Amino acid sequence: MKKSIWGVLAAAVLVISSCSRDNNTEEHHLTNLRQLTFGGDNAEAYFSFDGKSLVFQSSNPDWGLGCDQIFSMKITAAEGDSSYRPPMISTGFGRTTCSYYLPDGNILYASTHESSPECPDVPATGDKYLWPVYDSYDIYVADNNGRILKKLTDAPGYDAEATVSPKGDKIVFTSTRSGDLELWTMNLDGSDKRQVTSGLGYDGGAFFSPDGKMLVFRASRPETEEEIREYRDLLSRGLVAPTDMEIYVCNVDGSGLRRVTSLGHANWAPYFHPSGKKILFSSNYTTGGYDFQLYLINLDGTGLEQVTVQSPFNAFPVFSPDGKQLVFSSNRNNGGGHDTNVFIADWKE
Repeated sequence: MKKSIWGVLAAAVLVISSCSRDNNTEEHHLTNLRQLTFGGDNAEAYFSFDGKSLVFQSSNPDWGLGCDQIFSMKITAAEGDSSYRPPMISTGFGRTTCSYYLPDGNILYASTHESSPECPDVPATGDKYLWPVYDSYDIYVADNNGRILKKLTDAPGYDAEATVSPKGDKIVFTSTRSGDLELWTMNLDGSDKRQVTSGLGYDGGAFFSPDGKMLVFRASRPETEEEIREYRDLLSRGLVAPTDMEIYVCNVDGSGLRRVTSLGHANWAPYFHPSGKKILFSSNYTTGGYDFQLYLINLDGTGLEQVTVQSPFNAFPVFSPDGKQLVFSSNRNNGGGHDTNVFIADWKE
């Protein structure tokens, strides 16, 4: 969910600068770190099936963007080149989020452009930190020239946060079509939509395991009468509170649902380790504030290990198809400003 937690948090923290990871024992999993974007808010970068490209979303003002749009970059072209401007895949209208490559190289993403060419208004939230859930989001497939090939969703309500199985056969996405923010799956052509989760609360940001048999996702679970009432009231107004989320896993059909983390505060942006036995995710559990670090944890909730330390915001970790590289978004290396950029590093066990 773009323009959700990361854009706001990135603007709220004072950045700690770091110039090199190669000899940094504090982040020993990350070596040969390279910066891929330079300026603005850039995040949710996901690999193509061949591992050579990334699709991501950006609101870089230097590119004339009023709100988030989708771009596709060649990794070798972007490494260390601050002048590189990748081609835009989305229409340039409305707001976009959550892009992902399909096996054939085409790209799916969610957009509000059919509802209005303008960026949708950000709802007033008062003093509480909330995410907007725009019911004008639908999921589209476009080619690498930005030509829309197919619309995959057309039901009333929010449809977004789509990702593709490494096996290239299924899409998982978040939808309000059943009245709550639940996970759904569908075929690559949009057919055979099936509801996966059914517990009251926000289920989103799902990814498949390397073997395509499981899902990992973030979820809120309101329990008290007050929490349930607040959740339903916010959702009726197109809002959700992301400050209390944990990491869950389940089988692709929804069976075997279990909670992995019980850390408190906001645990989100999970992704399976290449082994399929661990999960990498972002969390602020140590402070409850704006300090988000990456952590590894076993599927049974044991073995928590901190991965990043060099920036107060690190999120959206994604492994390359071969498991040798990690892409993530961070506030590091921005000269003390508020930019969130995409970084790639070699992964070391």
